[in-house]
Amino acid sequence: MRGGWLMIHVLLVDDHGLVRAGMRRLLDDERGIQVIGEAGTGEEAIDYVREHKPNVVIMDVNMPGIGGLEATRKLLHIDPLIKIIVVTVYGDEPFPTRLLEAGAAGYLTKSCAVDEIISAIHAVQRGERYLSADVARQVALSMLPGGTRSVFEKLSQREMQVMLMVTQGYRNQDISTRLCLSPTTISTYRYRLYDKLGVANDVELTHLAIRHGMLECRP
Repeated sequence: MRGGWLMIHVLLVDDHGLVRAGMRRLLDDERGIQVIGEAGTGEEAIDYVREHKPNVVIMDVNMPGIGGLEATRKLLHIDPLIKIIVVTVYGDEPFPTRLLEAGAAGYLTKSCAVDEIISAIHAVQRGERYLSADVARQVALSMLPGGTRSVFEKLSQREMQVMLMVTQGYRNQDISTRLCLSPTTISTYRYRLYDKLGVANDVELTHLAIRHGMLECRP
């Protein structure tokens, strides 16, 4: 307790240290919210949550390793009461729908104001869901008849996860180890991706992902 307020303990998960530092500074100035930890990968977030049990996790999507999608699934398996808010550059479908299906309680883009992140933290802690206006619009439009749909929307949640790791350059054995699946299963998912998306190999898959804004340009 601080000043009569019940503190909301927050974990920041983003592979950019400057992003975490900036968000920590802004959130720590807010009464009732305390950043208790940081993680640079989904795997680090899982280890942290097992030990420290934060109330809310602020999660990026595209990170080394399993990334935000698989991390969201695993974190909710560890602690079904934890609230995960995705804050990412990816505002277009199918990312919002896939993360919400995985159990995320909120979804915002990194263009949002810090006041909106604070509002989202309080909303999900109350048991509500929170989508920023631009994300809610994208989700709604994608559900309308004749709405613009991403070619990646046809992928299942697991296929999406494998696609993200393939386009980051991970090999079958690496993916199988991180996702706790057999290499044969990963190979099956990989060729299912090729078939659904109409590509012949990893290079074509990566180019397709870039054209559709599925990959973040990194320094």
